[in-house]
Amino acid sequence: MNKMAMAALGLGAAYLMRNKNARNKLMKQVESFTGTFSPKNESHSNS
Repeated sequence: MNKMAMAALGLGAAYLMRNKNARNKLMKQVESFTGTFSPKNESHSNS
C-alpha cells in the first residue's frame, strides 16, 4: 500500500509540474480553503 501511495504522489506531482493551469487551479483551491493569499495576490488586491 505504501508503494501505491508514493506512486500516486509521484504521478500527481509530475502532472502538476507539466500543467500550469492545473497547478494554478489547485493553488487557488488551497488558498480559498486556508484563507491565505500569496504575496503575489496581495499586491494585486492592494492596487
